[in-house]
Amino acid sequence: MTSTTSASTTSTDAYRAARDRLLELRGDHARAVEEFSFPDVGDRWNWGVDWFDAVARGNERTCLTIVEQDESSRSWSFDEMARRSDQVAARLATLGIGRGDSVVLMLGNQVELWESMLAVIKLGAVVMPTTTAVGPGDLVDRMERGGARAVITNAAEVHKFDDVPGDYLRVAVGVAAGGADPAGTPTDGWEDHATAYELTVGPTEHPGTRPDDRMLLYFTSGTTSRPKLVEHTQRSYPVGHLSTMYWIGLQPGDVHLNISSPGWAKHAWSSFFAPWAAEATAFVYNYSRFDPAALLRVLREHSVTSLCAPPTVWRMLIKSDLSGGPGTLREVIGAGEPLNPEVIAQVEKAWGLTIRDGYGQTEMTAAVGNTPDSVVKPGSMGRPLPGCPVVVVDPVTNTLVTEPDAQGNREGEICLDLSQHPVPLMTGYQGDEQRNADAMAGGFYHTGDVASVDAEGYISFVGRTDDVFKASDYKISPFEVESVLIEHPAVAEAAVVPSPDPVRLAVPKAYIALAPGHEPGEDVARSILAHAREKLAPWQRVRRIEFYELPKTISGKIRRVELRGRENDLDASGAAQPELEWRDEQFPDLKG
Repeated sequence: MTSTTSASTTSTDAYRAARDRLLELRGDHARAVEEFSFPDVGDRWNWGVDWFDAVARGNERTCLTIVEQDESSRSWSFDEMARRSDQVAARLATLGIGRGDSVVLMLGNQVELWESMLAVIKLGAVVMPTTTAVGPGDLVDRMERGGARAVITNAAEVHKFDDVPGDYLRVAVGVAAGGADPAGTPTDGWEDHATAYELTVGPTEHPGTRPDDRMLLYFTSGTTSRPKLVEHTQRSYPVGHLSTMYWIGLQPGDVHLNISSPGWAKHAWSSFFAPWAAEATAFVYNYSRFDPAALLRVLREHSVTSLCAPPTVWRMLIKSDLSGGPGTLREVIGAGEPLNPEVIAQVEKAWGLTIRDGYGQTEMTAAVGNTPDSVVKPGSMGRPLPGCPVVVVDPVTNTLVTEPDAQGNREGEICLDLSQHPVPLMTGYQGDEQRNADAMAGGFYHTGDVASVDAEGYISFVGRTDDVFKASDYKISPFEVESVLIEHPAVAEAAVVPSPDPVRLAVPKAYIALAPGHEPGEDVARSILAHAREKLAPWQRVRRIEFYELPKTISGKIRRVELRGRENDLDASGAAQPELEWRDEQFPDLKG
Protein backbone atom coordinates (compact mmCIF):
# COMPACT_ATOMS: atom_id res chain seq x y z
CA MET A 1 0.00 0.00 0.00
CA THR A 2 1.03 3.58 -0.56
CA SER A 3 0.81 6.14 2.18
CA THR A 4 -2.03 8.62 2.38
CA THR A 5 -0.88 12.12 1.51
CA SER A 6 -3.48 14.37 3.10
CA ALA A 7 -7.20 14.52 3.78
CA SER A 8 -7.62 16.92 0.88
CA THR A 9 -6.05 15.56 -2.30
CA THR A 10 -6.36 16.87 -5.84
CA SER A 11 -8.80 14.07 -6.67
CA THR A 12 -10.88 14.89 -3.60
CA ASP A 13 -11.01 18.55 -4.59
CA ALA A 14 -12.05 17.68 -8.14
CA TYR A 15 -14.84 15.41 -6.90
CA ARG A 16 -16.02 18.02 -4.40
CA ALA A 17 -16.04 20.80 -7.01
CA ALA A 18 -18.15 18.72 -9.39
CA ARG A 19 -20.50 17.71 -6.58
CA ASP A 20 -20.86 21.31 -5.41
CA ARG A 21 -21.60 22.53 -8.93
CA LEU A 22 -24.50 20.10 -9.16
CA LEU A 23 -25.76 21.25 -5.77
CA GLU A 24 -25.72 24.84 -7.01
CA LEU A 25 -27.63 23.91 -10.17
CA ARG A 26 -30.17 21.55 -8.57
CA GLY A 27 -33.10 23.59 -9.88
CA ASP A 28 -31.69 24.43 -13.31
CA HIS A 29 -31.59 21.31 -15.46
CA ALA A 30 -30.68 23.14 -18.67
CA ARG A 31 -27.61 24.83 -17.19
CA ALA A 32 -26.54 21.66 -15.41
CA VAL A 33 -26.61 19.70 -18.67
CA GLU A 34 -24.72 22.46 -20.47
CA GLU A 35 -22.08 23.17 -17.84
CA PHE A 36 -21.49 19.95 -15.90
CA SER A 37 -18.91 17.32 -16.72
CA PHE A 38 -17.81 14.45 -14.52
CA PRO A 39 -14.58 15.25 -12.66
CA ASP A 40 -11.12 14.09 -13.67
CA VAL A 41 -9.99 12.35 -10.49
CA GLY A 42 -6.46 11.79 -11.72
CA ASP A 43 -4.45 8.59 -11.96
CA ARG A 44 -4.85 7.55 -8.33
CA TRP A 45 -8.35 7.34 -6.93
CA ASN A 46 -10.18 5.40 -4.25
CA TRP A 47 -13.64 6.64 -3.35
CA GLY A 48 -13.49 5.16 0.15
CA VAL A 49 -10.22 6.90 1.05
CA ASP A 50 -10.21 9.97 -1.20
CA TRP A 51 -13.84 10.94 -0.69
CA PHE A 52 -15.55 9.20 2.19
CA ASP A 53 -12.67 9.41 4.65
CA ALA A 54 -11.91 12.97 3.58
CA VAL A 55 -15.40 14.14 4.57
CA ALA A 56 -15.90 11.70 7.47
CA ARG A 57 -12.88 12.25 9.74
CA GLY A 58 -14.05 14.22 12.76
CA ASN A 59 -17.52 14.61 11.22
CA GLU A 60 -20.13 13.89 13.90
CA ARG A 61 -23.14 14.36 11.62
CA THR A 62 -25.28 11.26 11.17
CA CYS A 63 -24.11 9.00 8.38
CA LEU A 64 -26.45 6.03 8.77
CA THR A 65 -29.70 5.46 10.67
CA ILE A 66 -31.39 2.07 10.86
CA VAL A 67 -34.93 1.73 12.22
CA GLU A 68 -36.06 -1.80 13.02
CA GLN A 69 -39.51 -3.38 12.71
CA ASP A 70 -40.32 -2.48 16.33
CA GLU A 71 -39.28 1.10 15.50
CA SER A 72 -36.22 1.02 17.74
CA SER A 73 -33.36 2.80 16.02
CA ARG A 74 -29.61 3.28 16.00
CA SER A 75 -27.46 5.89 14.27
CA TRP A 76 -23.77 6.15 13.39
CA SER A 77 -21.83 9.29 12.58
CA PHE A 78 -19.57 9.74 9.57
CA ASP A 79 -16.56 9.57 11.88
CA GLU A 80 -17.80 6.33 13.47
CA MET A 81 -18.35 4.77 10.06
CA ALA A 82 -14.86 5.75 8.94
CA ARG A 83 -13.31 4.18 12.04
CA ARG A 84 -15.45 1.01 11.94
CA SER A 85 -14.62 0.46 8.29
CA ASP A 86 -10.93 0.97 9.09
CA GLN A 87 -11.16 -1.79 11.68
CA VAL A 88 -12.88 -4.16 9.27
CA ALA A 89 -10.36 -3.33 6.53
CA ALA A 90 -7.45 -4.00 8.88
CA ARG A 91 -8.92 -7.34 9.93
CA LEU A 92 -9.53 -8.41 6.33
CA ALA A 93 -5.99 -7.38 5.41
CA THR A 94 -4.51 -9.55 8.17
CA LEU A 95 -6.57 -12.44 6.77
CA GLY A 96 -5.01 -11.94 3.33
CA ILE A 97 -7.53 -9.79 1.47
CA GLY A 98 -6.07 -7.01 -0.65
CA ARG A 99 -6.23 -5.06 -3.87
CA GLY A 100 -8.11 -6.84 -6.64
CA ASP A 101 -9.57 -9.64 -4.48
CA SER A 102 -13.29 -10.28 -4.90
CA VAL A 103 -15.36 -10.33 -1.71
CA VAL A 104 -18.97 -11.52 -1.56
CA LEU A 105 -21.12 -9.43 0.79
CA MET A 106 -24.31 -11.33 1.62
CA LEU A 107 -25.82 -9.24 4.40
CA GLY A 108 -29.12 -7.56 5.19
CA ASN A 109 -29.79 -3.94 6.09
CA GLN A 110 -27.40 -3.86 9.05
CA VAL A 111 -24.44 -1.67 9.92
CA GLU A 112 -22.03 -4.49 9.05
CA LEU A 113 -23.09 -4.19 5.41
CA TRP A 114 -22.11 -0.53 5.12
CA GLU A 115 -18.86 -0.81 7.07
CA SER A 116 -17.82 -3.94 5.15
CA MET A 117 -18.59 -2.38 1.78
CA LEU A 118 -16.50 0.64 2.69
CA ALA A 119 -13.72 -1.56 4.03
CA VAL A 120 -13.50 -3.65 0.87
CA ILE A 121 -13.42 -0.51 -1.28
CA LYS A 122 -10.71 1.06 0.89
CA LEU A 123 -8.55 -2.04 0.45
CA GLY A 124 -8.84 -1.77 -3.32
CA ALA A 125 -10.67 -5.08 -3.33
CA VAL A 126 -13.81 -5.85 -5.34
CA VAL A 127 -17.29 -5.88 -3.79
CA MET A 128 -19.73 -8.58 -4.93
CA PRO A 129 -23.09 -7.65 -3.37
CA THR A 130 -25.39 -10.65 -3.05
CA THR A 131 -28.95 -10.89 -1.78
CA THR A 132 -29.55 -13.17 1.20
CA ALA A 133 -32.42 -14.76 -0.75
CA VAL A 134 -30.11 -16.74 -3.06
CA GLY A 135 -29.69 -20.45 -2.58
CA PRO A 136 -26.63 -22.73 -2.66
CA GLY A 137 -26.90 -23.38 -6.40
CA ASP A 138 -26.73 -19.69 -7.25
CA LEU A 139 -23.87 -19.22 -4.80
CA VAL A 140 -21.75 -21.87 -6.50
CA ASP A 141 -22.12 -20.02 -9.81
CA ARG A 142 -21.49 -16.58 -8.31
CA MET A 143 -18.46 -17.61 -6.28
CA GLU A 144 -16.91 -19.38 -9.26
CA ARG A 145 -17.54 -16.77 -11.94
CA GLY A 146 -16.73 -13.86 -9.65
CA GLY A 147 -13.49 -15.50 -8.52
CA ALA A 148 -14.45 -14.88 -4.89
CA ARG A 149 -11.57 -14.84 -2.42
CA ALA A 150 -13.80 -14.17 0.59
CA VAL A 151 -17.40 -14.09 1.78
CA ILE A 152 -18.93 -12.06 4.59
CA THR A 153 -22.40 -13.18 5.68
CA ASN A 154 -24.57 -13.59 8.74
CA ALA A 155 -24.01 -16.64 10.93
CA ALA A 156 -27.56 -17.76 10.17
CA GLU A 157 -26.61 -18.03 6.47
CA VAL A 158 -23.32 -19.94 6.73
CA HIS A 159 -25.00 -23.29 6.04
CA LYS A 160 -25.66 -22.14 2.47
CA PHE A 161 -21.93 -22.36 1.83
CA ASP A 162 -21.53 -25.94 3.10
CA ASP A 163 -21.49 -27.30 -0.44
CA VAL A 164 -19.92 -24.30 -2.15
CA PRO A 165 -16.42 -25.43 -3.13
CA GLY A 166 -13.34 -23.27 -3.15
CA ASP A 167 -10.49 -21.99 -1.04
CA TYR A 168 -11.96 -18.72 0.19
CA LEU A 169 -12.01 -16.79 3.44
CA ARG A 170 -15.21 -17.15 5.43
CA VAL A 171 -16.32 -14.36 7.79
CA ALA A 172 -19.52 -14.64 9.84
CA VAL A 173 -21.47 -11.79 11.41
CA GLY A 174 -23.40 -12.47 14.62
CA VAL A 175 -21.47 -15.46 15.90
CA ALA A 176 -22.83 -16.43 19.31
CA ALA A 177 -20.71 -17.34 22.32
CA GLY A 178 -18.93 -20.63 21.83
CA GLY A 179 -18.55 -20.19 18.08
CA ALA A 180 -22.10 -21.04 17.05
CA ASP A 181 -24.68 -19.32 14.91
CA PRO A 182 -27.93 -18.02 16.49
CA ALA A 183 -29.51 -21.46 16.00
CA GLY A 184 -26.65 -23.10 17.87
CA THR A 185 -24.92 -24.62 14.85
CA PRO A 186 -21.11 -24.53 15.16
CA THR A 187 -19.43 -22.14 12.72
CA ASP A 188 -16.16 -24.02 12.43
CA GLY A 189 -13.96 -22.58 9.71
CA TRP A 190 -15.61 -19.17 9.91
CA GLU A 191 -13.89 -16.07 11.24
CA ASP A 192 -15.85 -13.89 13.66
CA HIS A 193 -16.52 -10.48 12.11
CA ALA A 194 -16.74 -8.88 15.56
CA THR A 195 -13.04 -9.45 16.28
CA ALA A 196 -12.38 -6.44 14.02
CA TYR A 197 -13.81 -4.16 16.71
CA GLU A 198 -11.05 -5.22 19.11
CA LEU A 199 -8.37 -3.71 16.87
CA THR A 200 -6.79 -0.32 17.46
CA VAL A 201 -5.97 1.02 14.01
CA GLY A 202 -5.36 4.30 12.23
CA PRO A 203 -6.85 5.46 8.93
CA THR A 204 -6.66 2.91 6.12
CA GLU A 205 -3.76 3.64 3.81
CA HIS A 206 -4.48 4.40 0.19
CA PRO A 207 -4.23 1.12 -1.75
CA GLY A 208 -2.93 2.86 -4.86
CA THR A 209 -6.01 2.07 -6.91
CA ARG A 210 -6.51 3.71 -10.27
CA PRO A 211 -9.88 5.01 -11.52
CA ASP A 212 -10.25 2.10 -13.94
CA ASP A 213 -9.55 -0.61 -11.36
CA ARG A 214 -12.44 -2.99 -10.74
CA MET A 215 -14.52 -2.13 -7.67
CA LEU A 216 -17.93 -3.79 -8.04
CA LEU A 217 -19.31 -6.95 -9.60
CA TYR A 218 -23.10 -7.24 -9.89
CA PHE A 219 -25.14 -10.15 -11.18
CA THR A 220 -28.13 -9.10 -13.27
CA SER A 221 -30.67 -11.23 -15.10
CA GLY A 222 -30.59 -11.90 -18.83
CA THR A 223 -33.20 -13.28 -21.21
CA THR A 224 -31.64 -16.41 -22.62
CA SER A 225 -28.89 -17.48 -20.29
CA ARG A 226 -27.57 -17.34 -16.76
CA PRO A 227 -27.21 -13.96 -14.99
CA LYS A 228 -24.74 -11.49 -16.44
CA LEU A 229 -21.79 -10.33 -14.34
CA VAL A 230 -21.59 -6.54 -14.57
CA GLU A 231 -18.22 -4.93 -13.84
CA HIS A 232 -17.88 -1.41 -12.42
CA THR A 233 -14.75 0.51 -11.54
CA GLN A 234 -13.50 2.93 -8.90
CA ARG A 235 -14.78 5.66 -11.25
CA SER A 236 -17.94 4.41 -12.97
CA TYR A 237 -20.20 3.98 -9.94
CA PRO A 238 -18.66 6.28 -7.28
CA VAL A 239 -18.13 9.20 -9.67
CA GLY A 240 -21.02 8.35 -11.97
CA HIS A 241 -23.54 8.39 -9.14
CA LEU A 242 -23.20 12.15 -8.92
CA SER A 243 -25.92 11.98 -11.59
CA THR A 244 -28.08 9.95 -9.21
CA MET A 245 -27.50 12.47 -6.43
CA TYR A 246 -28.62 15.25 -8.78
CA TRP A 247 -31.73 13.36 -9.91
CA ILE A 248 -32.87 12.66 -6.34
CA GLY A 249 -32.09 16.23 -5.30
CA LEU A 250 -29.95 15.32 -2.30
CA GLN A 251 -28.20 18.01 -0.28
CA PRO A 252 -25.74 17.92 2.65
CA GLY A 253 -27.54 17.11 5.89
CA ASP A 254 -30.55 15.50 4.20
CA VAL A 255 -32.08 12.30 5.55
CA HIS A 256 -32.69 9.96 2.62
CA LEU A 257 -34.80 6.81 2.82
CA ASN A 258 -34.38 4.39 -0.05
CA ILE A 259 -36.60 1.32 0.00
CA SER A 260 -34.50 -1.38 -1.62
CA SER A 261 -33.06 -4.76 -0.73
CA PRO A 262 -29.30 -5.27 -0.29
CA GLY A 263 -27.64 -7.20 -3.08
CA TRP A 264 -29.36 -5.24 -5.83
CA ALA A 265 -27.79 -2.29 -7.64
CA LYS A 266 -30.50 0.17 -6.58
CA HIS A 267 -29.40 -0.34 -2.97
CA ALA A 268 -25.88 0.84 -3.83
CA TRP A 269 -27.33 3.70 -5.85
CA SER A 270 -29.48 5.30 -3.17
CA SER A 271 -28.41 3.80 0.14
CA PHE A 272 -24.66 4.21 -0.33
CA PHE A 273 -23.12 6.29 -3.12
CA ALA A 274 -25.70 9.04 -3.75
CA PRO A 275 -26.40 10.03 -0.11
CA TRP A 276 -22.76 9.88 0.94
CA ALA A 277 -21.65 11.83 -2.12
CA ALA A 278 -24.00 14.55 -0.87
CA GLU A 279 -22.90 14.10 2.77
CA ALA A 280 -26.47 13.13 3.63
CA THR A 281 -27.78 10.47 6.00
CA ALA A 282 -28.58 7.07 4.53
CA PHE A 283 -31.80 6.08 6.32
CA VAL A 284 -33.08 2.49 6.48
CA TYR A 285 -36.38 1.12 7.71
CA ASN A 286 -36.31 -2.65 8.21
CA TYR A 287 -39.66 -4.39 8.04
CA SER A 288 -40.71 -7.98 7.41
CA ARG A 289 -44.18 -7.05 6.14
CA PHE A 290 -44.91 -3.67 4.61
CA ASP A 291 -47.19 -1.47 6.73
CA PRO A 292 -47.98 1.90 5.08
CA ALA A 293 -49.09 3.49 8.35
CA ALA A 294 -45.87 2.44 10.08
CA LEU A 295 -43.74 3.77 7.22
CA LEU A 296 -45.51 7.13 7.33
CA ARG A 297 -45.05 7.30 11.09
CA VAL A 298 -41.33 6.53 10.81
CA LEU A 299 -40.87 9.12 8.04
CA ARG A 300 -42.42 11.84 10.17
CA GLU A 301 -40.78 10.91 13.47
CA HIS A 302 -37.27 10.81 11.98
CA SER A 303 -37.55 13.95 9.83
CA VAL A 304 -36.86 12.14 6.56
CA THR A 305 -36.38 14.67 3.75
CA SER A 306 -36.39 12.42 0.68
CA LEU A 307 -38.01 9.09 -0.13
CA CYS A 308 -37.14 6.82 -3.04
CA ALA A 309 -39.53 3.88 -3.38
CA PRO A 310 -40.60 1.36 -6.02
CA PRO A 311 -44.07 1.57 -7.56
CA THR A 312 -45.42 -1.24 -5.37
CA VAL A 313 -44.78 0.87 -2.27
CA TRP A 314 -46.35 3.98 -3.80
CA ARG A 315 -49.44 2.02 -4.85
CA MET A 316 -49.85 0.74 -1.30
CA LEU A 317 -49.25 4.16 0.22
CA ILE A 318 -52.06 5.84 -1.71
CA LYS A 319 -54.48 3.26 -0.30
CA SER A 320 -53.56 4.37 3.22
CA ASP A 321 -54.34 7.58 5.07
CA LEU A 322 -52.13 10.35 3.68
CA SER A 323 -53.98 13.11 5.51
CA GLY A 324 -51.24 13.45 8.13
CA GLY A 325 -49.07 15.15 5.53
CA PRO A 326 -45.56 14.43 4.29
CA GLY A 327 -43.76 15.60 7.41
CA THR A 328 -40.40 17.04 6.38
CA LEU A 329 -40.35 15.29 2.99
CA ARG A 330 -39.08 17.56 0.21
CA GLU A 331 -38.32 15.04 -2.54
CA VAL A 332 -40.34 11.95 -3.50
CA ILE A 333 -38.91 9.58 -6.09
CA GLY A 334 -40.20 6.59 -8.03
CA ALA A 335 -37.80 3.91 -9.24
CA GLY A 336 -38.05 0.58 -11.00
CA GLU A 337 -40.61 1.31 -13.69
CA PRO A 338 -42.83 4.25 -14.66
CA LEU A 339 -45.58 5.08 -12.19
CA ASN A 340 -49.24 5.25 -13.13
CA PRO A 341 -50.24 8.94 -13.45
CA GLU A 342 -53.11 8.34 -11.02
CA VAL A 343 -50.66 7.42 -8.25
CA ILE A 344 -48.65 10.58 -8.88
CA ALA A 345 -51.84 12.66 -8.90
CA GLN A 346 -53.08 11.27 -5.58
CA VAL A 347 -49.78 11.92 -3.80
CA GLU A 348 -49.63 15.41 -5.29
CA LYS A 349 -53.18 16.15 -4.12
CA ALA A 350 -52.55 14.86 -0.58
CA TRP A 351 -49.04 16.19 -0.02
CA GLY A 352 -48.39 18.84 -2.64
CA LEU A 353 -45.32 16.87 -3.77
CA THR A 354 -44.74 15.40 -7.23
CA ILE A 355 -43.24 11.92 -7.48
CA ARG A 356 -40.33 12.14 -9.92
CA ASP A 357 -39.39 9.11 -12.02
CA GLY A 358 -35.95 8.32 -13.39
CA TYR A 359 -34.14 5.67 -15.38
CA GLY A 360 -30.93 3.70 -15.13
CA GLN A 361 -29.66 0.13 -14.99
CA THR A 362 -27.28 -2.06 -13.05
CA GLU A 363 -24.93 -1.41 -15.97
CA MET A 364 -24.94 2.33 -15.37
CA THR A 365 -26.04 4.99 -12.91
CA ALA A 366 -29.14 7.17 -13.27
CA ALA A 367 -29.05 8.51 -16.84
CA VAL A 368 -32.54 9.97 -17.26
CA GLY A 369 -34.68 11.70 -14.68
CA ASN A 370 -37.23 14.29 -13.71
CA THR A 371 -35.03 16.62 -11.68
CA PRO A 372 -35.97 19.00 -8.83
CA ASP A 373 -38.07 22.02 -9.79
CA SER A 374 -38.48 20.79 -13.38
CA VAL A 375 -41.80 20.39 -15.16
CA VAL A 376 -42.93 16.78 -14.86
CA LYS A 377 -44.87 15.37 -17.79
CA PRO A 378 -47.27 12.50 -17.03
CA GLY A 379 -45.79 9.17 -18.09
CA SER A 380 -42.31 10.55 -18.74
CA MET A 381 -39.11 9.42 -17.05
CA GLY A 382 -37.66 12.89 -17.59
CA ARG A 383 -34.70 14.12 -19.60
CA PRO A 384 -31.04 13.07 -19.86
CA LEU A 385 -29.15 13.85 -16.68
CA PRO A 386 -26.00 16.02 -16.61
CA GLY A 387 -22.99 14.22 -18.05
CA CYS A 388 -25.06 11.37 -19.53
CA PRO A 389 -24.91 11.18 -23.36
CA VAL A 390 -28.32 9.57 -23.89
CA VAL A 391 -29.47 9.01 -27.49
CA VAL A 392 -32.17 6.95 -29.21
CA VAL A 393 -31.06 4.49 -31.86
CA ASP A 394 -32.95 2.52 -34.47
CA PRO A 395 -32.54 -1.09 -33.22
CA VAL A 396 -32.60 -2.42 -36.79
CA THR A 397 -30.17 -0.05 -38.53
CA ASN A 398 -28.16 0.86 -35.40
CA THR A 399 -28.24 4.52 -36.42
CA LEU A 400 -29.38 7.60 -34.52
CA VAL A 401 -33.08 8.40 -34.78
CA THR A 402 -33.12 12.07 -35.77
CA GLU A 403 -36.45 12.50 -37.56
CA PRO A 404 -39.68 12.72 -35.54
CA ASP A 405 -42.74 10.65 -36.38
CA ALA A 406 -46.20 12.02 -37.15
CA GLN A 407 -46.75 12.75 -33.46
CA GLY A 408 -43.52 14.72 -33.25
CA ASN A 409 -41.69 12.03 -31.27
CA ARG A 410 -38.53 10.07 -31.93
CA GLU A 411 -38.81 6.40 -30.95
CA GLY A 412 -35.90 4.00 -30.61
CA GLU A 413 -33.70 2.09 -28.24
CA ILE A 414 -32.26 4.05 -25.32
CA CYS A 415 -28.49 4.08 -25.77
CA LEU A 416 -25.39 5.85 -24.50
CA ASP A 417 -23.07 7.41 -27.08
CA LEU A 418 -19.72 5.71 -26.53
CA SER A 419 -17.87 8.44 -28.43
CA GLN A 420 -18.61 10.69 -25.44
CA HIS A 421 -16.90 8.21 -23.07
CA PRO A 422 -19.81 7.97 -20.60
CA VAL A 423 -18.35 7.87 -17.08
CA PRO A 424 -21.37 6.15 -15.44
CA LEU A 425 -21.18 3.09 -17.72
CA MET A 426 -19.84 -0.33 -16.75
CA THR A 427 -16.65 -1.61 -18.34
CA GLY A 428 -18.57 -4.65 -19.55
CA TYR A 429 -19.83 -8.11 -18.68
CA GLN A 430 -17.01 -10.05 -17.09
CA GLY A 431 -15.96 -13.11 -19.05
CA ASP A 432 -18.49 -12.65 -21.87
CA GLU A 433 -16.93 -11.10 -24.95
CA GLN A 434 -19.92 -11.85 -27.18
CA ARG A 435 -22.32 -10.08 -24.86
CA ASN A 436 -19.93 -7.15 -24.63
CA ALA A 437 -19.73 -6.94 -28.41
CA ASP A 438 -23.52 -6.99 -28.69
CA ALA A 439 -24.03 -4.45 -25.91
CA MET A 440 -21.48 -2.01 -27.34
CA ALA A 441 -22.22 -2.53 -31.04
CA GLY A 442 -21.97 0.36 -33.47
CA GLY A 443 -20.49 2.84 -31.05
CA PHE A 444 -23.42 2.75 -28.62
CA TYR A 445 -24.19 1.04 -25.34
CA HIS A 446 -27.53 -0.69 -25.93
CA THR A 447 -29.87 -0.77 -22.92
CA GLY A 448 -32.41 -3.07 -24.53
CA ASP A 449 -35.17 -0.59 -23.65
CA VAL A 450 -37.28 1.26 -26.20
CA ALA A 451 -38.47 4.80 -25.52
CA SER A 452 -40.16 7.76 -27.17
CA VAL A 453 -38.59 11.24 -27.01
CA ASP A 454 -40.76 14.33 -27.49
CA ALA A 455 -39.76 17.70 -28.93
CA GLU A 456 -38.63 19.00 -25.53
CA GLY A 457 -36.41 16.01 -24.87
CA TYR A 458 -38.70 14.24 -22.40
CA ILE A 459 -38.30 10.47 -22.58
CA SER A 460 -41.17 8.00 -22.10
CA PHE A 461 -40.61 4.28 -21.66
CA VAL A 462 -42.19 2.04 -24.32
CA GLY A 463 -40.98 -1.47 -23.49
CA ARG A 464 -38.19 -4.01 -23.54
CA THR A 465 -36.50 -5.20 -26.66
CA ASP A 466 -36.23 -8.61 -25.01
CA ASP A 467 -38.38 -10.58 -22.60
CA VAL A 468 -37.05 -9.63 -19.18
CA PHE A 469 -39.74 -8.09 -17.02
CA LYS A 470 -40.25 -6.78 -13.51
CA ALA A 471 -42.56 -8.18 -10.84
CA SER A 472 -42.87 -6.58 -7.40
CA ASP A 473 -40.01 -4.32 -8.53
CA TYR A 474 -37.56 -7.20 -9.08
CA LYS A 475 -36.15 -8.06 -12.47
CA ILE A 476 -37.27 -11.50 -13.65
CA SER A 477 -35.49 -13.50 -16.32
CA PRO A 478 -37.94 -15.93 -17.98
CA PHE A 479 -35.04 -18.21 -18.86
CA GLU A 480 -34.04 -18.66 -15.22
CA VAL A 481 -37.58 -19.43 -14.04
CA GLU A 482 -38.37 -21.69 -16.99
CA SER A 483 -35.17 -23.64 -16.37
CA VAL A 484 -36.48 -24.55 -12.92
CA LEU A 485 -40.01 -25.35 -14.09
CA ILE A 486 -38.92 -27.83 -16.73
CA GLU A 487 -37.13 -29.82 -14.02
CA HIS A 488 -40.61 -30.93 -12.90
CA PRO A 489 -41.51 -34.28 -14.49
CA ALA A 490 -44.93 -33.04 -15.64
CA VAL A 491 -43.54 -30.04 -17.52
CA ALA A 492 -42.46 -30.44 -21.12
CA GLU A 493 -42.11 -26.75 -21.92
CA ALA A 494 -42.76 -23.50 -20.11
CA ALA A 495 -42.98 -19.83 -21.03
CA VAL A 496 -42.94 -17.21 -18.28
CA VAL A 497 -44.48 -13.79 -18.86
CA PRO A 498 -45.74 -10.95 -16.68
CA SER A 499 -49.40 -11.19 -15.71
CA PRO A 500 -51.01 -7.86 -14.71
CA ASP A 501 -51.67 -7.48 -10.98
CA PRO A 502 -53.34 -4.50 -9.26
CA VAL A 503 -50.77 -4.30 -6.43
CA ARG A 504 -47.51 -5.75 -7.75
CA LEU A 505 -48.09 -4.33 -11.26
CA ALA A 506 -47.15 -7.77 -12.57
CA VAL A 507 -46.56 -11.28 -11.25
CA PRO A 508 -44.74 -14.15 -12.95
CA LYS A 509 -47.13 -16.45 -14.81
CA ALA A 510 -46.05 -19.67 -16.45
CA TYR A 511 -47.72 -21.10 -19.51
CA ILE A 512 -47.18 -24.85 -19.31
CA ALA A 513 -47.10 -27.54 -21.97
CA LEU A 514 -47.46 -30.86 -20.16
CA ALA A 515 -45.30 -33.89 -20.76
CA PRO A 516 -46.94 -37.05 -22.14
CA GLY A 517 -48.88 -38.97 -19.52
CA HIS A 518 -49.93 -35.89 -17.56
CA GLU A 519 -53.31 -34.20 -17.71
CA PRO A 520 -54.15 -30.62 -16.67
CA GLY A 521 -55.82 -30.35 -13.30
CA GLU A 522 -55.64 -29.10 -9.74
CA ASP A 523 -53.26 -31.75 -8.45
CA VAL A 524 -50.61 -31.24 -11.11
CA ALA A 525 -50.96 -27.46 -10.75
CA ARG A 526 -50.37 -27.76 -7.02
CA SER A 527 -47.32 -29.95 -7.60
CA ILE A 528 -45.76 -27.54 -10.11
CA LEU A 529 -46.38 -24.49 -7.90
CA ALA A 530 -44.89 -26.34 -4.92
CA HIS A 531 -41.84 -27.24 -6.99
CA ALA A 532 -41.40 -23.63 -8.07
CA ARG A 533 -41.79 -22.38 -4.50
CA GLU A 534 -39.12 -24.79 -3.30
CA LYS A 535 -36.59 -24.12 -6.05
CA LEU A 536 -36.93 -20.40 -6.80
CA ALA A 537 -35.98 -17.32 -4.82
CA PRO A 538 -38.99 -15.49 -3.31
CA TRP A 539 -38.98 -12.70 -5.90
CA GLN A 540 -38.91 -15.24 -8.76
CA ARG A 541 -41.81 -17.39 -7.60
CA VAL A 542 -44.43 -18.26 -10.16
CA ARG A 543 -47.78 -16.96 -8.90
CA ARG A 544 -49.98 -18.30 -11.70
CA ILE A 545 -49.80 -21.19 -14.14
CA GLU A 546 -51.97 -22.05 -17.10
CA PHE A 547 -51.93 -25.20 -19.18
CA TYR A 548 -51.84 -23.97 -22.75
CA GLU A 549 -50.54 -24.80 -26.21
CA LEU A 550 -47.48 -22.62 -26.58
CA PRO A 551 -47.39 -20.40 -29.70
CA LYS A 552 -44.17 -20.77 -31.67
CA THR A 553 -42.33 -19.30 -34.62
CA ILE A 554 -41.68 -21.36 -37.72
CA SER A 555 -38.26 -22.18 -36.32
CA GLY A 556 -39.77 -23.49 -33.10
CA LYS A 557 -39.09 -20.56 -30.78
CA ILE A 558 -41.78 -19.72 -28.24
CA ARG A 559 -43.53 -16.41 -28.96
CA ARG A 560 -43.65 -14.85 -25.51
CA VAL A 561 -44.81 -11.60 -27.07
CA GLU A 562 -48.06 -13.31 -28.04
CA LEU A 563 -48.54 -14.62 -24.52
CA ARG A 564 -47.83 -11.20 -23.03
CA GLY A 565 -50.42 -9.74 -25.36
CA ARG A 566 -52.95 -12.36 -24.26
CA GLU A 567 -52.37 -11.48 -20.61
CA ASN A 568 -52.85 -7.79 -21.30
CA ASP A 569 -56.01 -8.48 -23.31
CA LEU A 570 -57.49 -10.63 -20.55
CA ASP A 571 -56.77 -7.92 -18.02
CA ALA A 572 -58.13 -5.10 -20.17
CA SER A 573 -61.37 -6.98 -20.91
CA GLY A 574 -61.96 -7.91 -17.29
CA ALA A 575 -62.27 -11.55 -18.31
CA ALA A 576 -62.71 -14.25 -15.70
CA GLN A 577 -59.82 -16.45 -14.67
CA PRO A 578 -59.17 -18.92 -17.52
CA GLU A 579 -60.51 -22.42 -16.94
CA LEU A 580 -57.07 -24.04 -16.98
CA GLU A 581 -55.31 -21.37 -14.90
CA TRP A 582 -54.41 -21.90 -11.25
CA ARG A 583 -53.13 -19.26 -8.85
CA ASP A 584 -51.06 -19.69 -5.71
CA GLU A 585 -53.79 -18.11 -3.56
CA GLN A 586 -55.93 -21.14 -4.42
CA PHE A 587 -53.44 -23.26 -2.48
CA PRO A 588 -53.01 -21.58 0.93
CA ASP A 589 -51.29 -24.71 2.26
CA LEU A 590 -48.30 -23.95 0.01
CA LYS A 591 -47.57 -20.64 1.69
CA GLY A 592 -45.31 -20.08 4.67
